Amino acid sequence: MLTSMLNKKMTEFSLSVQYGIAALDLPRWRLRRWVARTLEAAQQEGCPPFKIAQISLRLVDLTEAKELNAAYRGKNYATNVLTFEYGLQHDASLIGDIIICVPILMREAGEQSKTFLQHAAHLSIHGVLHALGYDHLKLKDAKRMEALEINILQSLGIPNPYIADKHPAH
Repeated sequence: MLTSMLNKKMTEFSLSVQYGIAALDLPRWRLRRWVARTLEAAQQEGCPPFKIAQISLRLVDLTEAKELNAAYRGKNYATNVLTFEYGLQHDASLIGDIIICVPILMREAGEQSKTFLQHAAHLSIHGVLHALGYDHLKLKDAKRMEALEINILQSLGIPNPYIADKHPAH
Protein backbone atom coordinates (compact mmCIF):
# COMPACT_ATOMS: atom_id res chain seq x y z
CA MET A 1 0.00 0.00 0.00
CA LEU A 2 1.42 3.35 -1.01
CA THR A 3 0.89 6.47 1.03
CA SER A 4 0.59 9.73 -0.87
CA MET A 5 -0.11 13.31 0.08
CA LEU A 6 -3.69 14.09 -0.83
CA ASN A 7 -5.32 17.35 0.21
CA LYS A 8 -2.60 18.02 2.80
CA LYS A 9 -3.65 14.90 4.74
CA MET A 10 -2.00 11.54 4.60
CA THR A 11 -4.26 9.21 2.65
CA GLU A 12 -3.43 5.63 1.88
CA PHE A 13 -4.62 4.00 -1.25
CA SER A 14 -4.17 0.64 -2.85
CA LEU A 15 -4.87 -0.33 -6.40
CA SER A 16 -5.46 -3.87 -7.53
CA VAL A 17 -5.27 -4.29 -11.30
CA GLN A 18 -6.69 -7.44 -12.88
CA TYR A 19 -6.12 -8.28 -16.51
CA GLY A 20 -8.98 -10.37 -17.87
CA ILE A 21 -7.69 -9.37 -21.32
CA ALA A 22 -4.22 -8.39 -22.52
CA ALA A 23 -3.68 -4.63 -22.39
CA LEU A 24 0.04 -4.00 -22.83
CA ASP A 25 -0.44 -0.22 -23.10
CA LEU A 26 -2.11 -0.16 -19.67
CA PRO A 27 0.52 -1.24 -17.18
CA ARG A 28 -0.27 -0.96 -13.49
CA TRP A 29 1.98 2.10 -13.01
CA ARG A 30 0.03 4.08 -15.62
CA LEU A 31 -3.37 3.15 -14.18
CA ARG A 32 -2.08 3.94 -10.68
CA ARG A 33 -1.04 7.43 -11.81
CA TRP A 34 -4.52 8.13 -13.16
CA VAL A 35 -6.24 6.80 -10.03
CA ALA A 36 -3.95 8.77 -7.69
CA ARG A 37 -4.51 12.00 -9.60
CA THR A 38 -8.27 11.46 -9.51
CA LEU A 39 -8.33 10.80 -5.76
CA GLU A 40 -6.21 13.91 -5.17
CA ALA A 41 -8.39 16.14 -7.34
CA ALA A 42 -11.63 14.85 -5.83
CA GLN A 43 -10.37 15.56 -2.31
CA GLN A 44 -9.35 19.06 -3.37
CA GLU A 45 -12.79 19.51 -4.92
CA GLY A 46 -14.52 18.56 -1.67
CA CYS A 47 -15.69 14.98 -2.02
CA PRO A 48 -16.54 13.22 1.25
CA PRO A 49 -13.30 12.82 3.22
CA PHE A 50 -11.72 9.40 3.29
CA LYS A 51 -8.55 8.08 4.91
CA ILE A 52 -8.03 4.96 2.85
CA ALA A 53 -9.02 4.21 -0.74
CA GLN A 54 -9.04 0.66 -2.04
CA ILE A 55 -9.68 0.50 -5.77
CA SER A 56 -9.82 -2.60 -7.93
CA LEU A 57 -9.62 -2.07 -11.65
CA ARG A 58 -10.33 -4.99 -13.98
CA LEU A 59 -9.74 -4.87 -17.73
CA VAL A 60 -12.09 -7.22 -19.56
CA ASP A 61 -13.24 -8.43 -22.97
CA LEU A 62 -16.71 -7.99 -24.50
CA THR A 63 -18.08 -11.26 -23.13
CA GLU A 64 -17.17 -10.53 -19.53
CA ALA A 65 -18.33 -6.91 -19.77
CA LYS A 66 -21.70 -8.05 -21.13
CA GLU A 67 -22.07 -10.72 -18.43
CA LEU A 68 -21.30 -8.25 -15.63
CA ASN A 69 -23.59 -5.57 -17.03
CA ALA A 70 -26.42 -8.13 -17.35
CA ALA A 71 -25.87 -9.59 -13.89
CA TYR A 72 -25.58 -6.31 -12.00
CA ARG A 73 -27.51 -3.77 -14.06
CA GLY A 74 -29.97 -5.97 -15.95
CA LYS A 75 -28.67 -4.65 -19.28
CA ASN A 76 -27.86 -7.17 -21.99
CA TYR A 77 -24.89 -5.42 -23.59
CA ALA A 78 -21.29 -4.60 -22.82
CA THR A 79 -20.57 -1.08 -21.57
CA ASN A 80 -17.28 0.84 -21.67
CA VAL A 81 -16.92 1.29 -17.89
CA LEU A 82 -18.87 -0.25 -15.04
CA THR A 83 -18.30 0.93 -11.48
CA PHE A 84 -19.32 -0.69 -8.24
CA GLU A 85 -19.46 2.03 -5.59
CA TYR A 86 -19.72 0.88 -1.99
CA GLY A 87 -19.73 4.29 -0.33
CA LEU A 88 -17.71 5.56 2.58
CA GLN A 89 -17.20 2.82 5.16
CA HIS A 90 -17.42 3.27 8.95
CA ASP A 91 -13.62 3.43 9.19
CA ALA A 92 -13.46 6.31 6.63
CA SER A 93 -12.27 3.97 3.90
CA LEU A 94 -13.51 4.09 0.36
CA ILE A 95 -13.82 0.90 -1.66
CA GLY A 96 -14.65 0.68 -5.35
CA ASP A 97 -14.46 -1.82 -8.17
CA ILE A 98 -14.10 -0.58 -11.75
CA ILE A 99 -14.49 -2.68 -14.87
CA ILE A 100 -13.22 -1.35 -18.21
CA CYS A 101 -14.04 -3.15 -21.44
CA VAL A 102 -10.90 -2.83 -23.56
CA PRO A 103 -12.51 -3.61 -26.96
CA ILE A 104 -15.14 -0.91 -26.40
CA LEU A 105 -12.45 1.49 -25.20
CA MET A 106 -10.53 0.85 -28.44
CA ARG A 107 -13.60 1.22 -30.65
CA GLU A 108 -14.77 4.43 -28.96
CA ALA A 109 -11.30 5.96 -29.12
CA GLY A 110 -11.31 5.52 -32.88
CA GLU A 111 -14.90 6.74 -33.29
CA GLN A 112 -14.17 9.82 -31.18
CA SER A 113 -10.78 10.57 -32.80
CA LYS A 114 -8.93 10.11 -29.51
CA THR A 115 -5.85 8.07 -28.80
CA PHE A 116 -6.26 4.80 -26.95
CA LEU A 117 -4.42 6.19 -23.91
CA GLN A 118 -6.43 9.42 -23.84
CA HIS A 119 -9.68 7.48 -23.78
CA ALA A 120 -8.31 4.90 -21.32
CA ALA A 121 -7.35 7.72 -18.94
CA HIS A 122 -10.80 9.27 -19.31
CA LEU A 123 -12.64 6.02 -18.60
CA SER A 124 -10.37 5.26 -15.63
CA ILE A 125 -10.94 8.72 -14.16
CA HIS A 126 -14.66 8.49 -14.85
CA GLY A 127 -14.85 5.13 -13.07
CA VAL A 128 -12.93 6.36 -10.03
CA LEU A 129 -15.20 9.40 -9.75
CA HIS A 130 -18.21 7.07 -9.77
CA ALA A 131 -16.53 5.04 -7.00
CA LEU A 132 -16.26 8.29 -5.04
CA GLY A 133 -20.01 8.86 -5.42
CA TYR A 134 -20.09 11.23 -8.39
CA ASP A 135 -22.73 10.64 -11.03
CA HIS A 136 -24.22 12.26 -14.12
CA LEU A 137 -27.92 11.51 -13.76
CA LYS A 138 -28.90 15.15 -13.16
CA LEU A 139 -27.58 17.95 -15.38
CA LYS A 140 -26.02 19.81 -12.43
CA ASP A 141 -24.18 16.66 -11.29
CA ALA A 142 -23.12 15.83 -14.84
CA LYS A 143 -21.61 19.29 -15.30
CA ARG A 144 -19.74 19.01 -11.99
CA MET A 145 -18.39 15.56 -12.88
CA GLU A 146 -17.44 16.61 -16.43
CA ALA A 147 -15.61 19.69 -15.17
CA LEU A 148 -13.63 17.60 -12.71
CA GLU A 149 -12.79 15.03 -15.39
CA ILE A 150 -11.62 17.79 -17.74
CA ASN A 151 -9.42 19.34 -15.03
CA ILE A 152 -7.86 16.00 -14.10
CA LEU A 153 -7.21 15.09 -17.72
CA GLN A 154 -5.70 18.51 -18.46
CA SER A 155 -3.40 18.12 -15.42
CA LEU A 156 -2.16 14.95 -17.13
CA GLY A 157 -1.65 16.72 -20.47
CA ILE A 158 -4.75 15.15 -22.04
CA PRO A 159 -7.19 17.34 -23.99
CA ASN A 160 -10.84 17.87 -23.11
CA PRO A 161 -12.65 14.68 -24.18
CA TYR A 162 -16.00 16.43 -24.45
CA ILE A 163 -15.09 18.80 -27.26
CA ALA A 164 -15.79 16.16 -29.93
CA ASP A 165 -18.00 13.92 -27.78
CA LYS A 166 -20.83 15.69 -25.96
CA HIS A 167 -21.98 12.55 -24.17
CA PRO A 168 -20.45 11.47 -20.83
CA ALA A 169 -18.98 7.99 -20.61
CA HIS A 170 -21.08 5.31 -18.93
